Amino acid sequence: MASLTLPSPAKINRFLHIVGRRTDGYHLLQTVFQFIDLNDTLHFSLFSENKIELISNIDTIKNENNLIIKAAKLLKKVTQNRQGMRIVLEKQIPIGGGLGGGSSNAATTLLALNTLWNLNLPLSTLMRLGAQLGADVPFFIYGHAAWGEGIGDELTPVTPDEPWVLLLIPPCQISTPKLYSDPRLTRDTPRLRIEAVQLSDSEQGSSTTVLKNDFETVAKLRYPEVSAALNWLNQFGTARMSGSGSTVFALFDSYDKAKLIMKKLPDSFKGWIVKSNLISPLAKKAIDDKIANYKWGVAKR
Repeated sequence: MASLTLPSPAKINRFLHIVGRRTDGYHLLQTVFQFIDLNDTLHFSLFSENKIELISNIDTIKNENNLIIKAAKLLKKVTQNRQGMRIVLEKQIPIGGGLGGGSSNAATTLLALNTLWNLNLPLSTLMRLGAQLGADVPFFIYGHAAWGEGIGDELTPVTPDEPWVLLLIPPCQISTPKLYSDPRLTRDTPRLRIEAVQLSDSEQGSSTTVLKNDFETVAKLRYPEVSAALNWLNQFGTARMSGSGSTVFALFDSYDKAKLIMKKLPDSFKGWIVKSNLISPLAKKAIDDKIANYKWGVAKR
């Protein structure tokens, strides 16, 4: 195989609680990750020279800071591989929106290069490498909706409902490090047991638990655009921020219901209606093309 084209999907966090902090400064989370059918596309082809070349339809991230390049270089270093790769990125997932686009790109890159370079590393190894690039990368390699703990890289498969999702993209990009370092951030939300969390379109969790995103309070204080988006969308359902934002979303049990709200969307916001999914389109294609052997609950970090 000399070339490969793969999707790089986005995700939402159905909730995100910060339950503690490690001695090294990393925050401890509890969350549920779920895929949505909004994707970047990555094209990979073997390159004759021992170098990584990235071509992209965006120029807001320098190549040396791009997680695609970092993923490829990490894999080369660990395996001492001397083959080259040309990568073309078609970016659609908003940058700095809390939808995991960069982490997803890194995961797709690790999976593709593992195949094209004939490295034959197991998914568990790719997940361990991905965790060095970002806490969300293992989830995108994992490929199934998951309960996430630790820094978000301890994954257990879950099967929440698959509602339609109305995404609102406020006109701002959020700095995740600034949110994490803000002294107003809640870091002691009580831990939940996975059995106690029953996700539904209403997103209220169990009868005794209200699920939320702990980043929202700080994000609303720092970014008025996020506060405005949450306030507007809360008129029609339970609005929540994904990850560290800035994307805000609400869930609906039909496309038609989401479309009715979309028609009322103010001009100041960009919006999408997407479907949520249990299984990643990347994992589905990897299974169909026989380039990875996915066994949910086995390929753990």
